[in-house]
Amino acid sequence: MSEMTRRQFMGVAGVAAAAMAAQAGAQGRPPPPASKRAKDLTEDELQAMFDRCSNTGKWGPNDELGTLNYITAQKRIAAAALVKTGEVVSVGRDLDTKPTRTNPHPLDLHMFWTPPDSIARTDFFSIASHGMTVTHMDALVHFSVNGKLYNGRDVNSTFSAAGAKWGSVHAQKNGIFTRGVLLDVAAARGVEWYEKDEYVTVADFEAAETRQKLKVQSGDAIFVRTGFEVLEAKQGEQDVYPRAGLHAECVEWMHKRQVAVYGGDCIEKLPYPSQRFPSAMHMIGLVSMGLPILDWPSLTELAQACERNKRWDYLLTTAPLRIIGGTAAPINPLCLF
Repeated sequence: MSEMTRRQFMGVAGVAAAAMAAQAGAQGRPPPPASKRAKDLTEDELQAMFDRCSNTGKWGPNDELGTLNYITAQKRIAAAALVKTGEVVSVGRDLDTKPTRTNPHPLDLHMFWTPPDSIARTDFFSIASHGMTVTHMDALVHFSVNGKLYNGRDVNSTFSAAGAKWGSVHAQKNGIFTRGVLLDVAAARGVEWYEKDEYVTVADFEAAETRQKLKVQSGDAIFVRTGFEVLEAKQGEQDVYPRAGLHAECVEWMHKRQVAVYGGDCIEKLPYPSQRFPSAMHMIGLVSMGLPILDWPSLTELAQACERNKRWDYLLTTAPLRIIGGTAAPINPLCLF
């Protein structure tokens, strides 16, 4: 596969990029820089973590919601009580129609009307839901490990050309309504942004909790901010790889805390240093835990609102399009203070 083709695929597939990037050294690309701030885990250590984080059967053999089950009716009621001022912050990204290095297949928008006397106009659009520039919700069937999906489902019996028969984004149709927590790890470290070769660690998560005087609880949806948008604002669009991102230990931390949803301006560190788990966060989170991933929210305005209000929790509400069989859907999450 040529470098240009790889980049295009990575821009569309988002986290599938990591799997390809992990093998790029054998395809002529220089190896990634050494990891900083945490040690790389061995393949056996990652496998053991995958096994420890398993929620297979926890909510029954037919469960399609995974960790969304942690968002109980009581959790929703408590989350609604977080609204004090009525301020609303959208963390959805604008959908661009111009191709870039990380968005080779942008929104395709067509307008229709009959000139010169038309009194109404209509439009048609198509969009690649996955990718690094579209805020979207991953379905639990987005990734598999050894031919198995979340809850032990078999890939071949679940997918067809028409989509997923089970566990698609349609299962999330009732949406997310819960306590959201911003973990501003960049602010906790006192840096503008994380460098490309750096891991986000559990210690960073807990430093953000300490700074913000809160604790992530069962059923929460967390957003992790590394300052990536600041980096791009000052240095321009960054390539798909290398990028800073989560160490796999962060996924096990979320498992222990019973986090319902993960979102952030980063995913796993790219490329992730593993052949067996090249997309470690997605593979452990989606397949083992059943953790829906809210990919690529825009967190700059949210971080500003949190600093201004001196609170880092809020009501988070969003819902995917009701796409039967889909592996993802674009969303526009709202944070209410």
